[in-house]
Amino acid sequence: MLSISNRTFRAFSSQLLARSQSTLIVAEHNNEKLNAATLHAVTAAGQLGGEVNCLVAGTGCAAVAKEVAAVAGVTKVLLADSPAFTGFLPEHLTPLLVSTQNQFKYTHIIAGASAFSRSVLPRLAAQLDVSPISDIIAIKDSETFVRTVYAGNAIMTLKSLDPVKIVTVRTTAFEAAAPSGGSAAEEAAPAGEASTAGTSEFVGQELSKSDRPDLGAASVVVSGGRGMKSGDNFGIVLDPLADKLGAAVGASRAAVDAGMVPNDMQIGQTGKIVAPDLYIAVGISGAIQHLAGMKDSKVIVAINKDAEAPIFQVSDFGLVADLFKAVPELTEKI
Repeated sequence: MLSISNRTFRAFSSQLLARSQSTLIVAEHNNEKLNAATLHAVTAAGQLGGEVNCLVAGTGCAAVAKEVAAVAGVTKVLLADSPAFTGFLPEHLTPLLVSTQNQFKYTHIIAGASAFSRSVLPRLAAQLDVSPISDIIAIKDSETFVRTVYAGNAIMTLKSLDPVKIVTVRTTAFEAAAPSGGSAAEEAAPAGEASTAGTSEFVGQELSKSDRPDLGAASVVVSGGRGMKSGDNFGIVLDPLADKLGAAVGASRAAVDAGMVPNDMQIGQTGKIVAPDLYIAVGISGAIQHLAGMKDSKVIVAINKDAEAPIFQVSDFGLVADLFKAVPELTEKI
């Protein structure tokens, strides 16, 4: 009779489970360059064990597939290059993902948490009859994940028994994978059935351009709130400071709702989640929805004339002063 110790059995079981795991990452890109959110998703996928594949779907996106193939940790790249994916409409991408899942039977399908993944993955989850798991901040094991609830005031650990786990990853919670060092194989993705929805088509888009860093990836962020009083003051007061620091400029929801700045600048629970090395909050009171989007920043500096503002409770450095005097003085001294 062959005798196996409990420790050996557990180690063998763990190795067997790792071999059975397989993860598909849905790459986010603009047909020319990979979005940094995908690199964070690769790191999360690596913690699940097993093979890590990446689906690149778009129009004229072969260069992105090459870029993904070089990412450390990716074992295979599936390329779906077709005019049908112009604009990355979820109605057209979902059938492709369903076909891919039917052929390869992945245990996990993940993407970085963003507007793109929020539009595609819930549709896929509905098609596969499973529950999506959004915005995770940690992975306990292949079935157990950690995410925030109540605007970050509570941490929830959940276990999913669905046959395939569909997950979005909070990018600030996982380090980015190395963009080089990999040598993944490339192959064509399975052909998805044509969408029968017929309810949407891509007409066009107008993208704002800026010489400043992208808000989600910037190492320094200067953000303004209701205290800025007008959109013009963002340019007069905050832009010179951001230019000197090489920073991105963001805003609170209050400033966006007041029409001061466009909503692509919004930071918070219903906007972008950021975790820069330095976050400067100017004229922001610190509503819980805003704190949920920036409290993981390495160093937080708050400038507000209200000494009782909640933002001071999470800031490393606080200045109680009139922002219209303090910020120009700070800019001048840098």
